[in-house]
Amino acid sequence: MARNPLHDVAIVGAYNTRQARSIDDMNELELVLDAARGAVASAGMTFDDVDGYNIHSSVWRVSSRESVHWLGGRMSWCGGDMGIGAVLEAAGAIAQGQCETVLIVDAQAGQYTDRAKTAPWTRPTNEFVECWGLYTAAEFALIAQRHMHQFGTTPEQLAEVAAAIRSNGAVNPEAVYHGRPCTPADVLDSRMVADPFHLLDCCTASEGGAGLVLTHADRVRDLDVQPVWLLGGALDRMGMSYVMAPVYEKCGMVGERGAKICFEQAGLTPEDVDVCEFYDPFSFEIIRQFEAFGFCKEGEGGDFVMDGRIRIDGRFPVATNGGLMSYSHAGTAQLLQKPIGAALQLRNEVPDALNVPDAKVAMTTNGGAGALFVDMMILGTERP
Repeated sequence: MARNPLHDVAIVGAYNTRQARSIDDMNELELVLDAARGAVASAGMTFDDVDGYNIHSSVWRVSSRESVHWLGGRMSWCGGDMGIGAVLEAAGAIAQGQCETVLIVDAQAGQYTDRAKTAPWTRPTNEFVECWGLYTAAEFALIAQRHMHQFGTTPEQLAEVAAAIRSNGAVNPEAVYHGRPCTPADVLDSRMVADPFHLLDCCTASEGGAGLVLTHADRVRDLDVQPVWLLGGALDRMGMSYVMAPVYEKCGMVGERGAKICFEQAGLTPEDVDVCEFYDPFSFEIIRQFEAFGFCKEGEGGDFVMDGRIRIDGRFPVATNGGLMSYSHAGTAQLLQKPIGAALQLRNEVPDALNVPDAKVAMTTNGGAGALFVDMMILGTERP
């Protein structure tokens, strides 16, 4: 394993606000502040310890500099990316000595009000896409259909993915769809949205916030928390999401390059991964990611996810908090919730029913073939 600057950085704080289909008693700014305070507290820090910020919200459009003014902190660095991209951006700044401790926050409330339409952050707005109805579900469905035609992937295999993830959310008290168990038959019986995706093959739309704190290894030894170390990270970007139509032959294996980089940086292979906090906008995307990342060969993903392999007690448990399908899909905050989910799992800060015993390595992702990008990280409990 080659030494990598990422190895000098750890996640030390992780926090999700309340998540719900609609949060009517808090506005987005209040969610931002709750996420910031919760993340810093979970790290055993105060805002005086933070010298780097990346604060994002969908409606209020607050700047990180403005947020620092509210929080009373100091600042020497400001980031601008979202989700896993924001984590890797902050890790690079820490490793370079631009700052020591970074707080990343994202929240969304009050943006998704026209519930008769698809969510506004993935709704096409140009004349080359909008008139043809190429909305998010249709874009991901094109990739899935091609895979089914070429490799014989079945609706039952897609339904197993959705049911496994939704079953995790059903026993997670913090999930939007807590208490709503799901079977593969339930998925197949739900109405069709964009062939081959039934309603329960698709993620939800909700509201909430999330916060994450990263710091340098030299600072970790002073904290009374379980650090989660960055072992590897990479970004694969292929074009304008929700503008270009996805073609399987071009982007069906997006993430393959990034996964090779991640595993090389971490000195690991897919067999070393204990938890797969993969991005789950639609059921097939999980099958595709297992293939692209080298857990199985191209065309074998459908069989790979069967027989309990991706269930919470299986070899590669997926989206253990319920994922985008059941836990939450709050604007762009849900991008940040993927590494948060991995960190909480590795810190044993999850409900007992969702705990993966002795988990030491987690892989987490954002994006997918339909969105023409995949961002990813490998996290671990032990510093390389």
